[in-house]
This record gives sequence, structure tokens and C-alpha cells, in this order.
Amino acid sequence: MKRYEQLADEIALMIRTGVLKAGEKVPSVRTASRTFVVSPSTVFQAYYLLEDRGLIQARPRSGYFVRELATRALSEPAIGPRQADSTEVDVSELVFSVLGSLKDPNTVPFGSAFPSPDLYPLQRLARSMARTVRDMPPQAVIADMTAGNPDLRRQIALRYMISGVHLAMDELVITNGALEALNLCLQSVTQPGDLVAIESPAFYATLQVLERLKLKAVEIPVHPREGVDLNTLADRLQRLPIKACWFMSSLQNPLGASLPAAAKEALYGLLRQHQVPLIEDDVYSELHYGPQPQQPVKRLDRDGLVMHCGSFSKSLAPGYRVGWVAAGQFAQTISRLKLMTTISPSVPAQAAIADYLQHGGYDRHLRKLRHNLEMQQSAMLASAARHFPEATRVTRPDGGYFLWFEFPRQVDSLQLFQLALAQGISIAPGPIFSATRGFAHCARLNHGHPWDKRSEDAMAMLGRIVDSF
Repeated sequence: MKRYEQLADEIALMIRTGVLKAGEKVPSVRTASRTFVVSPSTVFQAYYLLEDRGLIQARPRSGYFVRELATRALSEPAIGPRQADSTEVDVSELVFSVLGSLKDPNTVPFGSAFPSPDLYPLQRLARSMARTVRDMPPQAVIADMTAGNPDLRRQIALRYMISGVHLAMDELVITNGALEALNLCLQSVTQPGDLVAIESPAFYATLQVLERLKLKAVEIPVHPREGVDLNTLADRLQRLPIKACWFMSSLQNPLGASLPAAAKEALYGLLRQHQVPLIEDDVYSELHYGPQPQQPVKRLDRDGLVMHCGSFSKSLAPGYRVGWVAAGQFAQTISRLKLMTTISPSVPAQAAIADYLQHGGYDRHLRKLRHNLEMQQSAMLASAARHFPEATRVTRPDGGYFLWFEFPRQVDSLQLFQLALAQGISIAPGPIFSATRGFAHCARLNHGHPWDKRSEDAMAMLGRIVDSF
């Protein structure tokens, strides 16, 4: 990363954390040059980049100011504890009804699980696909089906190494997206009827997997900034025969919460104490807004207890369905389960992504993607402050493309979902994120699509519907 990009990220962090507030003047070029020990031209380049990201704006003869888009006027949600020790899971019909609303391309996709496809380098990936398929030796089509494309595995291992996680190559299992990896991990350590600790609220696919495998959910509350409640987890691990934990330790879906470093160490200590494996769902780790990503719990793993699952579906290539798991002591079991089910992800897709990682400028693409998502988050936050009731609360993630809204108690988010859909707007209502159908007055909104008048009008309509309850 160039120095002006680093400087832009440092100032963006000051804006996100409230050090620089909406409407406030940012340091002059001369002051910033002296403070950060860089040249004036570097400061200008950083400020131009922040303008492009929609975080600051120039005023004639006055300097640069933090844009109104960066304001966060709404308060943060307060997530309370859940009482049930364990719960049978039955949410699939509700989830399918919500997902079905996304099929109409004319619907405003606030309920979608993916960012806009326009944010991905699909044409560049297509060239990688064409080149690698053309040059692929015939034997590789068969040989790469079991272990996975060797170039892809090396590239993934290299990215782990850069982040401070050193893996043996045979620990990596390439899968059909992260969801297959997560399924295989759960199957490798549980039997029907077992208890699994999950977050509350949790990504709805987590609930669907538990439902399919006939597992019971032990819901652990999640704080919107600090992540999963370790005190509650410690109590449940002490009292209940939990067989596995399935958590997102960074940029959790739907809240966007990330466990602080000390909390991740405490979490791993609990896992070691009780010898309970962790399935670490880390598909959003590349979408951090700050200069450095959150470190995974996997970095602390000395016993092979952590199965760390990742994917390129959110950061690079949604339709290619290429994910992986760094499976620790469970790698052989997971590999055999994969061979008994899907055998292999697409060999050409693996080769295309490996080529792109090596030659296509993945990190450059990620910086642009993060900047776009951060700008769009600011736009949605500002729009919500304009159109939603003052009692509305909202999360403030440091990455990703979701915001979690907590509306006044009288709002029924399932009814809100139906009323919004009638106006051509999709949302993800709170109950699909809970085994107990909780969070009835909450909803997750996706800001991963370029912000335009249609988006603004949809937020205004949602605000009017919420006001009608």
C-alpha cells in the first residue's frame, strides 16, 4: 500500500471512530504534512482519495471538511441475553420465503446476502478462466479434484502466512464455497441431537444447517461491537454437553461485531479448557475498512481445535463457489466427508482464482472494494438518520456490507418485510436470525450496492412504513 493510501486509511479511521465529526474541518495540508511527516503532495493525494470515498469534501477557500454522509446520529443497539439453554431449530420455511423475495431484479436488494456484482472484477476473472483452462494439462482435471488446485492452495497458505498463521498444506481442504466447509466441519464433530453453541443473532444459514443435521442450538448473545458474550459462553460450556462452537469472530453477520484481541485469547482459553472445537466462520475478513484486518482465533490455535473457514464468494467471485477450511486436527475427516459428498469444487474455477490471486491484483481490487463499501455504509447511515424514527438504533461495523437496525418495540419486522416488499423493497427481518424467532423488531439491511436515488427513496419509504406501526 502506498503512503498516501495509508494516510487516507488513518484519517478514515478517525472519522469512523468520531475523532473527526461530521461537518468538522480536517487538518490543513500544511498541518497534516507536518503531523504525519509526509510531503504536501502525499496529503493532497490522500485527501483526493478520501473525497472519492465520499468521506470528506472541499469547500472553496476554506479547506476540507468531513461530509455529512459520515455522520452516525442513531444510537447503537443493546443486545440482551437469551434464556433458553437449547432450542430445536425450525426456520427454513421462513428463510426461504425471504430469499424468494430477491429473485425480482426490480426489487431494491436491502435483504440480499451479497454486494452488487458490479463491484467484482468479473471480466478479469473470465480472462484468468480462459487462460488457465486453455493451458491446463489433461491429467490436472482429475488430479486436482481430490486435494484441490495446488496453486490455489499455495496462494491461500501464503495469505495465511502474511497474516501470521502458518499452516501445513495438508491442513487446507478446498470446498464448494464456505457453506460446504462449515457443513463438513459440523458433521465431523457432531451427531444428531448434539448441542452446538451459536451466536444470537446468527447468520440464518447457520440455523438451516443445524436444522438439517438435527442439532440443537445453544444461543450465545452477541454485543454489537464486542462480539460473543464470553461470560454466557463459559456458563453454558460448564453446564451443558456442547460438542462444538460455530462463531464469526470478526465482522459477524448480521451485527458486524468483532471480538477484540484479548477476547479472542479468552475464547481460545475456554475452548482448550473444555476441549470443544471452534468452527470459525471468517468469510468477511477481507472486507475490513481499516488498514489492518482482524486476526482470527486460528492464529492462536496450538492444538488443532479451530477449523477456520473462508471463501472468495464475498470478496472476489460469488458465482465461482470456491471456499476452504484450515481444518486443524480434523482435516483428514473433513477430506473424507467431502469425497463422500461433492468430491470437488469446479477445477476450472479453482484454477481461475489461483491465476487471479497470482497475477490479477487481488489486493488492489480489495482496497477499491473496501472503499466502496465504506462509502455506501456512510450513505445508508446518513439516510437512516434522516428517515427512520429517532428511537431507531443501528450498528456501526468496521467492515462488511450489513447494518443491523433495532426499531421501536411496536414494529413487527415480519410485517415490515411484507409491507416493504409490496413497495418493491426487500429486507432481512430479525426472526430469521434466531432459533427462537427472536429480534421481532429488528432487521438487517445490505448497503453493498452503489448508492443512488433509488436507494434513498427506498430508505424514505421504509421510514414511513416503520412510522406507521
